[in-house]
Amino acid sequence: MKIDRRNLMALLPAVIAEGAMISALGETAAAQAPNSTSAGAAKSDVVPSEVLEFDKLPVKKAATSTSRAILHGKLATGESIEVHETTLEPGGAPHPPHHHEHTEMFLMREGEAEVTISGKAQRVTAGGIAYVHSNDEHGITNKSDKPATYFVVAVGPGAA
Repeated sequence: MKIDRRNLMALLPAVIAEGAMISALGETAAAQAPNSTSAGAAKSDVVPSEVLEFDKLPVKKAATSTSRAILHGKLATGESIEVHETTLEPGGAPHPPHHHEHTEMFLMREGEAEVTISGKAQRVTAGGIAYVHSNDEHGITNKSDKPATYFVVAVGPGAA
């Protein structure tokens, strides 16, 4: 399969489906518990279905990176979601290693980068995916001499 923006974006439904599946399991458990409440988001918080023109998305420039915010909000099943694309310049990193409650996936579009998860560094090349579980310390650095572009899909508490 040719790895390009279109094919990487085709992976997003699988990531969203994973979040929906996790939510459904949580809702089933909540429904079985006494005094349970629905985990669904209020309609006004839900990200609408839409087609986004990539070239019209806002671009944010930083010292070693450029990013585009793609999606930010809540899924209809209640999970927070945030999606963006980042291009790291050679030697660049968006921030030091960190951890948070939500889960993240890095989908490498072009170039290569080093992703460190819980102290273990691994190279991710175009078409590769790095999955970071909730609360695992992680970071990404472009150790090559060419730009590296990747999508981040974040699902869970604190993602939006």
